[in-house]
Amino acid sequence: MKFDHRFELLETAPSCRVYTADGVTMRLDFLEDMLRVALLRPELPLVPTWSVCPEGEVPLEGRDKLSTEGFRLACPEVAEDAETIRFCLGGADFVIGKKNFRITARNEKGLLYADRGGLAYNFDGELGEGSAHYMRREEGERIFGLGDKGGKVNKAGRSFALAATDAMGFRAASSDPLYKQIPFFICENSAGSYGVYYDTYSNGRVDFGQEHDNYFEPFSSVRFEEENLVFYLILGTTAQIVRRFTALCGGAAAVPDWAFRYCGSTMEYTDAPDADARLRLFAEKCEENGVRAGGFYLSSGYTQIGESRCVFHWNRDKIPSPEGLSEFFRARGMELIANVKPAFLAEHPFYDELAAKGYFLHDADGSPACFPFWGGRASYLDFTNPGAYDFWKACVRAQLVEKGYPHIWNDNNEYDVLDPSVLADGFGRELPARRIRPLFSYLMARASREACLEAMGEDFVPFNVSRCAIAGTQRSATSWTGDNLTDFDDLRYNHYQAMTMALTDFSFFGADIGGFAGPQPDEELFLRWLQYGAFTPRFVLHSWKPGAESTMPWLYPELMDAVRGIFDLRERLLPYLQSEYERKRRLYEPLMYPVFLAEPGYDCESDCFFCGDAVLACPVFDRGAKAVTLTLPQGLWRLRGEGETIPGGTRLSVPCLPTDLPVWFEKL
Repeated sequence: MKFDHRFELLETAPSCRVYTADGVTMRLDFLEDMLRVALLRPELPLVPTWSVCPEGEVPLEGRDKLSTEGFRLACPEVAEDAETIRFCLGGADFVIGKKNFRITARNEKGLLYADRGGLAYNFDGELGEGSAHYMRREEGERIFGLGDKGGKVNKAGRSFALAATDAMGFRAASSDPLYKQIPFFICENSAGSYGVYYDTYSNGRVDFGQEHDNYFEPFSSVRFEEENLVFYLILGTTAQIVRRFTALCGGAAAVPDWAFRYCGSTMEYTDAPDADARLRLFAEKCEENGVRAGGFYLSSGYTQIGESRCVFHWNRDKIPSPEGLSEFFRARGMELIANVKPAFLAEHPFYDELAAKGYFLHDADGSPACFPFWGGRASYLDFTNPGAYDFWKACVRAQLVEKGYPHIWNDNNEYDVLDPSVLADGFGRELPARRIRPLFSYLMARASREACLEAMGEDFVPFNVSRCAIAGTQRSATSWTGDNLTDFDDLRYNHYQAMTMALTDFSFFGADIGGFAGPQPDEELFLRWLQYGAFTPRFVLHSWKPGAESTMPWLYPELMDAVRGIFDLRERLLPYLQSEYERKRRLYEPLMYPVFLAEPGYDCESDCFFCGDAVLACPVFDRGAKAVTLTLPQGLWRLRGEGETIPGGTRLSVPCLPTDLPVWFEKL
């Protein structure tokens, strides 16, 4: 019956209960500090998960979304009558109304969580197509998370697409969607905090208060194209929820020490006809200017055949000896991170072979599906096809690792597949590729990492980077903000993005310093971005400035003394950054994070942030500013690690010109 679904107990176990009404089931799994809720339609297959990984690695073909393997199970006493289901979990008292399965949770401070009154789930198409979840919204609540979403750190009052796209030149304050698809958020309200993670790769939308309906109380909503709905309600403080979500997704992989050094990058060098000479000149310019570099991101120009970029092809006119180039860099203490793309242009030498083997996303008749890609038409490799997955690994090994390139930059992997008729193999369970678009990016990154480890040995630590990401990508790759814009406003909002990523399972992260797209940064913006970047885990200058010089440390020769000062500071911080990253990843905690995560009540939009637990970075994000004004968090501090001790709570202003060293405090 529409709008009136009466659920009855179907089956029970100490840590699980299943209820049914009108052809759908609602399953509850009681986990330590988490409640997993599943709305299931028995006639529809449940897509596996590759994100949830509380213990060990996810099988290549995915993990059963309803598996409890690796979880610490809870077995609460459940009281039940004709109208309600009652239990205690994670310090909250839960009541579930059997009519429409409305979930509420209270603690000693009041109402912590509640589904919207009336109807909160899409049981029988009353709420349209796909799945839906509507929650009570409290005036003044704060929302954090969702991956790399733009705008301020607090997302309350906004609406976002749950999708990933190639957002070249995006505005960090307002563009949406961007490169990540991570349907996880934390809500802070008057009773405390809770987190919600939706275990799906389906496109959707989340609304935190833009939508109003006269017939319902204020609400937030999440909608997905996938009809089944599985989500985790995570309990605890905001900091605990971040840790628990990160642990739920398996944490982060180790990162090699050199990756914390400055790494260079630009499309200009590899797109040039004399790419080999330009790249070697970069290494020489670093030595000449006293800049210590850990590596260089090798953009896709090295793969060109004419104007086409053909992954795994080496343009020997540009780079006569790939082995010689890697040896040249390694002899100078630098690694090269090679760019790879998952789409094969129709003119690619491998295209016909891959099409014949059925390794591409395909139409119903089995023919390759084609899409616009880098000025041509291309087909995406189907990483849910085991043969295609193994083909990719073999190419990474033969064309890159064995030539001296065991670190991979997985790029342009947002899979712009909107047509619902395009199919993926699905590891033998064929399904529309649109339903799992961002999953391909994870599988691509995983395949690249596996190829490097298999070639170099399990003790080797590869540096693997992926532009698109889902929850759990950190197990295989780091990431960054993508193709950002050169602008003072975007510098600030890239910082907000970093804080948002820190609250969403990502630890090794950063933006392209100086901005990727747009005009060259002027002197002030250039120095301010370097001052900020010195405290971000990823310290990379990367740009594409057609007709102008790329953003390199020596962009302004007259500023080299100030630039060297910032680079020297980064060098001094390296042992701290390396050890803190390793310590924090084992604790399932981010390396850089907003102050309020450690000190609730601190301004969530503050310019200041923690870099590890002992360094407070205080960058300048405003043009023309000459000082940093802040209130120190709790504890005892020293400005730039020197001088007198300053107690927490002190309000102070520290002069800081663009040519100065950045402002930071060391916690004693």
